[in-house]
Parts: sequence; C-alpha cells; structure tokens
Amino acid sequence: MIRRLLSLLFLAWVIGFLWFVVTLPGPVSGTKTDAVIVPTGGAGRIPRGLEVLDQGLATKMLVSGVDPEVKPGEFAAEFGVDAARMDCCVTLGFAAVDTRSNAAETAKWVAQNEVRSLRLVTTDWHMRRTASELDRTLPDHVTVIRDAVPSQPDFGTLFLEYHKLLASRAAGLADL
Repeated sequence: MIRRLLSLLFLAWVIGFLWFVVTLPGPVSGTKTDAVIVPTGGAGRIPRGLEVLDQGLATKMLVSGVDPEVKPGEFAAEFGVDAARMDCCVTLGFAAVDTRSNAAETAKWVAQNEVRSLRLVTTDWHMRRTASELDRTLPDHVTVIRDAVPSQPDFGTLFLEYHKLLASRAAGLADL
C-alpha cells in the first residue's frame, strides 16, 4: 500500500515537472496595460520592460527588488534611460529581496499608483511562481498580463524553480 502511494506521488511529481518544463510561458505582444512590473534577477527582464514603455504599451514601470546600493543615475546609464523617462515613468523599488517580497512591493506600488492592469515581465521559468505570488497579493480588480522573457534554462534552474513553485503553492494553501 505504501509502495503504491509513493509510486503514485512520484509519478505525479514527474508528470508535473514535465508539464512545467514543456509548457514554459512565452512573450505577449500588443496588449496595453497601465503599468509594467519587472522583478530583478534575470537577463532580459529590464530591457523587455523598457521596450514595453517605448512601444506605448504601458505608461509607467516598477522595477522591484533593486539592490539598495544602485542609484537611479547608475540604473539609467546601464539601461540607456534618459532623465525625463526616469522621472516620469520608471520607479525603482528597493524593498524586495525575493519573489514573495516582490509581490508585496508591487501590491503597495499598484495601490499608490491606482493601477488597474499590469504587465508582469519576468523570465519564462520564473513566471508561474511570480504570477502566483501576485495573485495572492493583489486585489481581484487588478488584471495581470503575463509577458515571459524567453531563456535557455539549464536542468538545475528548472528543477529548483519547479520545487519553489510547489512550495509556494503549498504555502498559499496553508494561508487559506
């Protein structure tokens, strides 16, 4: 009996992992939102967020989880953002240190800026967990569009992220 239960659990884990790997989300184009949210941590995220601004698909951007040592001028220089764009449209969030605190920082910023729709820009392997954390944190009236940055993750990254997603979902169930 125990052996069958363990086999069933292992099979469910394998199928879940395969689903996670094979169905990584992709980019979205053309959808306008009030804002774009970019958690730091992966290559291509910030350039994609700035591209969304440049295309007029959002009017403001929060970069969540910026290292407190980074100055706005340094950020602007690294990503080629002019001073006017920084002043009007780009907010650097320094409070977050992980995905869960990215969601909390985002929820606070969304409320302060009366955002009703946002585009979440993060790496494809990170999207499900980030969106899940946001779903738990944001009010129901805020629409989230998932815009994943394609990547070439290695097995270790996928393995770790899948387990973080499972832990996040379990924590979410525990909160109910």
